[in-house]
Amino acid sequence: MKIGIVILNYNGEKDTIKCLESIQSLNKKDSIEVIVVDNGSKEPFQKSPSLNLPITVIYNDQNLGFSQGNNKGIKKAIEKGASHVLILNNDTIIDKNLIRELLSVADSDDRVGIVVPKIYFAKGYEFHKDRYSEDEKGKVIWYAGGLIDWNNVIGFHRGVDEIDHGQYNKAEETEFATGCCMLVKTEIFKKVGFLDPAYFLYYEDSDFSKRVQKAGYRILFVPKAILWHKNAASAGGSGSSLQDYYIARNRLLFGMRYAPLEKKAVLLKESLSLLLRGRNWQKRGIIDFYLGRLGKGSYSEF
Repeated sequence: MKIGIVILNYNGEKDTIKCLESIQSLNKKDSIEVIVVDNGSKEPFQKSPSLNLPITVIYNDQNLGFSQGNNKGIKKAIEKGASHVLILNNDTIIDKNLIRELLSVADSDDRVGIVVPKIYFAKGYEFHKDRYSEDEKGKVIWYAGGLIDWNNVIGFHRGVDEIDHGQYNKAEETEFATGCCMLVKTEIFKKVGFLDPAYFLYYEDSDFSKRVQKAGYRILFVPKAILWHKNAASAGGSGSSLQDYYIARNRLLFGMRYAPLEKKAVLLKESLSLLLRGRNWQKRGIIDFYLGRLGKGSYSEF
């Protein structure tokens, strides 16, 4: 058994190094190969000599987005013989037992295609920093499984902003896996394909999850597997122009593919309202959806 860990780096070398250092501390029994994909960073990623890990670095000439950037790493991991691929954000710190706990559930049933961990906000990266005491920080949930509100065609994280008191300590099926961290069996990519480059960034994980479920596989939340996430560290923070553009456009794309018919009509009506009253980059995202400008689209502030 071999685990390929794919990490996408875009102008975030300091975070990537910290993430790799946490990987180095893993309690692991199976072989691990790390693939760092440098996604057209201004300063290309350099391996630290202090890291004692098998690391392959792929350099892209330009920013290919989350989907296509990760796809290059996933394909390299499979080429190197990975039985499982861990897609992992570079702005995370993982617990030493993460891989072991994810694998224990992933390999318990042939019908399980993806497993996901419990994810906390890294200290200081909470949405509401003043709400928590110092003792509570580091235990504030960012993701304890994913749910989709089909009435509004919005994906949301179960447990977000809650302090962990053990309320989500049951391993169970969840509706979508987060691209922040998911362990995927290699056979899944061979059956349903890779992350869809049409999304470029945001909602590609929900789309991938739907395709996996349509193929008859389950997505399981594994609460004993944990990590900490520096929320939106690589995307300019919540509410940035980047988020405005890609979330507005890709929510439409996802909804028109998977939402019930009556909800698609509501979504289209809402998109027209955003065209009139939305923020500038939200409007651009809606326009680009209707014009079929997918992938990177017209967003230019990288």
